[in-house]
Amino acid sequence: MLVVALFCALSLGTPFVAPHRLLDGLAGGTAGGGDGELTAVIVGELRLPRAVLGLVAGACLGAAGLVLQEALRNPLAVPEMLGVSSGAALGVAAPLVLAWAVPAVVAPLLALAGAALGGVLTLLAAGFGRSPSAVLLTGAAVAAALQAGLLVLMVLADQLDLQLIYRYLLGSLSARTWDDVTGLWPWLVVAVPALVLCAPVLGVLRLGDDDARALGVRVRRARLAALAIVVVLIAPVVAVCGPVAWVGFLAPHLARRLRPGAEAARLLPWASLWGGLAVLCADQPARLALAPVETPVGAWTALLGVPAGVLLWRVGRGTSKGRERAADGRSADER
Repeated sequence: MLVVALFCALSLGTPFVAPHRLLDGLAGGTAGGGDGELTAVIVGELRLPRAVLGLVAGACLGAAGLVLQEALRNPLAVPEMLGVSSGAALGVAAPLVLAWAVPAVVAPLLALAGAALGGVLTLLAAGFGRSPSAVLLTGAAVAAALQAGLLVLMVLADQLDLQLIYRYLLGSLSARTWDDVTGLWPWLVVAVPALVLCAPVLGVLRLGDDDARALGVRVRRARLAALAIVVVLIAPVVAVCGPVAWVGFLAPHLARRLRPGAEAARLLPWASLWGGLAVLCADQPARLALAPVETPVGAWTALLGVPAGVLLWRVGRGTSKGRERAADGRSADER
């Protein structure tokens, strides 16, 4: 699926690049003269960085969704419902509307500050994670408040800024370059080792707060650390692409369907892979469905991801209940 998605991302569009010319385009177009140079620009400078950015952004969102769901022991936990994505979007949109002169390199820091603000407000209102369900419900309220702030900014914006904010808030990979891709790597250098260290603790948190404390895990600190990792994963993605919706919900459920019963450490690579694949696949109809007009990729991830994620969650819940009934039946027979 990943190979097919990459092939479509590099070949389809206007102009269409034939399969036998892809390698030449990636190599710089040395074999095709003027047409080869044009192919090199289209493939190597326009479509390839967009595809790589979609894969990296989706991987970050998928991993962030899995961390939240495992830390809160709730398969419905998503960054969009905890104020993290809304806070990051508010941090990026506010300078645009208020006409603050902000360098491009500062945008990820503003997104990080906004995401941290949303997460901290959620934890403060929920008593610093004493109850996973309280964190989820409070996060939904904080996200609604931050989205209201975004709506106020949209009312204050002029027509040009309003169009930019509207496309940004839905998430888009349009006109992204290698500079946007390289801007994510410093954040990944911090987030990936933190994920590796956090994964075993997430497996313990799945057992419940009491059992986790009995095994020596400081539950509240572990949840704070998980939220900090989620902020570092999501903030740079939102700064570059906008809040691409519901990938953090869909990818972990796809990973669990592929690896049922696996621990968080084994699910993280699969959730990242499914997240990247979901964004890359959703970007194809975003580019081609209404060509030459591009639609936001976040609209397609929400349109296709929400029903698919809910279906996977319901099927997974039904399967787990069936296993529990079978186990109870075996126990009764043994008695």
